[in-house]
Amino acid sequence: MSHLVELLKIDCLGKPLRLEGSLAGWQQLFWGDNLVSVIQASPNNEGLKSHTFELSTQDPALVTDGEPVPLQTIKITLETDLQWQPFIIDYRLLQDDEVITTGQRTAKDIERQTPTTPIPEKRQFSVVGLASLGFKLLKSAKVIKVLLAGASVAAYSWLFSFQFALALIACLVFHEYGHIRAMKYFGMKTKGIYLIPFMGGLALSDEKINTRWQDVVISIMGPTFGLLMSIASLVAYWVTGNIFFAGLATFNALLNLFNLLPILPLDGGHILKSISFSMNSMMGLVACILGAAVGVYISYSLGLALLGFLLLIGSAEIVFEWKTRHQSHLLPLDRYGQIFSAVWYFLTVGALIGIIWYFAASGDEMLALPLEILKS
Repeated sequence: MSHLVELLKIDCLGKPLRLEGSLAGWQQLFWGDNLVSVIQASPNNEGLKSHTFELSTQDPALVTDGEPVPLQTIKITLETDLQWQPFIIDYRLLQDDEVITTGQRTAKDIERQTPTTPIPEKRQFSVVGLASLGFKLLKSAKVIKVLLAGASVAAYSWLFSFQFALALIACLVFHEYGHIRAMKYFGMKTKGIYLIPFMGGLALSDEKINTRWQDVVISIMGPTFGLLMSIASLVAYWVTGNIFFAGLATFNALLNLFNLLPILPLDGGHILKSISFSMNSMMGLVACILGAAVGVYISYSLGLALLGFLLLIGSAEIVFEWKTRHQSHLLPLDRYGQIFSAVWYFLTVGALIGIIWYFAASGDEMLALPLEILKS
């Protein structure tokens, strides 16, 4: 069965009544821990639905000494009117055909909820994933953060200089702080920032996301904060003329640009996957393929061979997985969310490339290195 979104959770005769559903049309209703009604998957995944089940109960008012307690049968009906994009669910709960409660839930409610059923994580082997698992096991020890930060400073000092390494670490922390701020915006508890030598950093939280919008915002806020740091360094270079700030601006832009590649588990992979997986028609898949093709063409036209190649590989991975979009528990983006997320993503990518290109034209070999890397 597909992973289901927890659409609704209300009280019913002293127990929680929980409705779960998926974009594939599947719905199942629980009263307490008991499954009481199921609607099978079908193309008709929206609109009016009705779940009806019966409960046998004892009425304390009819208890008589020495007499058996009579049983009563109660008919419970949950009527829903569901719209996926944008997400709205109106509901009515009836007891013996008498309405006892009504209400409405939106995407904001889904974002803030803690699902009753834990969402299983899809385990994929990757160096970043393995490192993340290791750090989760050790994250209670604050000394680990200090050791990793020290190792990162040593690694980047070996590549550049001690002063530049400290500045680069500050950029990485600022990038990860963007993720942290987004997590806190959605009310998630965070576990801090971990720096990984030669790999960047991780912003960790034990809480799971419930919507594609959360996935996009949390993922893109890191590169957005990184872009702000590069812009600040660019302004500092204009004001002071110090080449140090120029190097910081362009190398930080390169790090954040690679983070936006459409390859999981990078930020760009999460962003473009959430956008493309929220497109519910074949036209969405066509748009995804055309967008990837245009991106690859522009990259190669500008001589950015490495960027174009990685963009092609990452986009192909997302396209091949597109058919599994209904198997996710994440609430999809609506049309506005898809457009806004795509514009935010491409503007951020374009701005980072612009900064790299600007400094490459200065004639300084070191400042031209990020662009040469993209052309390799």
